[in-house]
Amino acid sequence: MTSAVAAFRTVAIAEALSWTGLLVGMFFKYLVVGDDIGVKVFGPIHGGLFLVYLAVTVLVRRQLRWSTAGTVLALLASVPPLGTLVFERWATRTGRLQAAPMLSPSIDTRVGNDPPARCPGARRGVGVAARPVK
Repeated sequence: MTSAVAAFRTVAIAEALSWTGLLVGMFFKYLVVGDDIGVKVFGPIHGGLFLVYLAVTVLVRRQLRWSTAGTVLALLASVPPLGTLVFERWATRTGRLQAAPMLSPSIDTRVGNDPPARCPGARRGVGVAARPVK
């Protein structure tokens, strides 16, 4: 798991948990005791994690090769309660939380640097065989 995947997953789950805490605080405030301590505690925590989730989503989108539509969907998932958790599970299941594969450092992908096995007329260490001009 790359650091981008770990960061996104951690923040998505933390944002969903803070939503849950805020909802429990609102339940107690409006339906049980009338005390707003839960909202005072979880409100700022959720607000901060909400902003961190938005920032992390924008920062990891390129490394995870998300389309604009996928990024917008990830951002919109932060609005409904537990939406980030649902998006994180969906993105994991569909392979969207896999970082783009890195090229091996031993493979030179520049034009004209084919390995000798692909270019039999080349000398060892030289990528392109010389061909006579007609």
